[in-house]
Amino acid sequence: MHSYLKSIGFSNIEKKKDIEKLLAEVVADYDEKIVVENESGHLYAEISKEYGINSGITVFGEYDENNVFQREYWYPYFRGVQVSSREEIVIERHADKESYAGACDDIRVGVTLIFYLQNAGEYILEKGRDTVKKDENTVSLSGLAKEGKILLPIKKNEWQENKNINSMSNRSNLIAAARNGDEEAIENLTMEDIDTYTMISRRILHEDVLSIVESFFMPYGMECDHYNVMGEIIDCAETFNYSTKEKVYQINLECNDICFDICINAEDLMGVPKVGRRFKGTIWLQGRVDF
Repeated sequence: MHSYLKSIGFSNIEKKKDIEKLLAEVVADYDEKIVVENESGHLYAEISKEYGINSGITVFGEYDENNVFQREYWYPYFRGVQVSSREEIVIERHADKESYAGACDDIRVGVTLIFYLQNAGEYILEKGRDTVKKDENTVSLSGLAKEGKILLPIKKNEWQENKNINSMSNRSNLIAAARNGDEEAIENLTMEDIDTYTMISRRILHEDVLSIVESFFMPYGMECDHYNVMGEIIDCAETFNYSTKEKVYQINLECNDICFDICINAEDLMGVPKVGRRFKGTIWLQGRVDF
């Protein structure tokens, strides 16, 4: 069973026969279907069915010579509703199947964002037309969370908020300059990191680390598209799975100045999500590229 199936409200599926029944339902009664032919002449189909608001299951497979659909893989999805990044996007095929990973080097985060591509069928279609331009596409990021917790916000006055905004803007400009080989920008970033380390070392003696660190976006575990995140809740909706009626939370999160949406089962979330509070948890990052 896919480990993130519970995130969209399917916590009661434990046996293989239950999964097969669910996937057969997706193929027979789908909401979206795209059929494409790749460069080698293979005919692929991407079939999706919604089981919640912007969430559901996608089945990907190939039609054989008898025009019979052969399932290759499947995964639960949750689609973001806003543009998360406009930076250059690189897409690569996974080694074992016709699925794809996207990479976006956004300077606001400080690490390369690697995500699981949701619209693989559309990518294959655009690639066949030779219309994919990696520097002209936007991506809407989203995440499925297996567990998480709600934290109280950091108390800040207006002066502190304006200072944080200016600091983030200045750091982004320095990183952009450092990428182009500006030695002065590299030196300023080094000094800034030293000052930050000194400040944290001094405050950690008397404060909790979560009162010092406001948000973070860090790689987690061995898989490249899993991240440990903490960010401020911008919006939150309580919804449910259409089939199982399980309650799930869909949360719009701002983390390191990047906005994206996450979906988590209510049973796996510790605390009550409210606008202004913070979410901390581990997510499987997905992305839908606008071609």
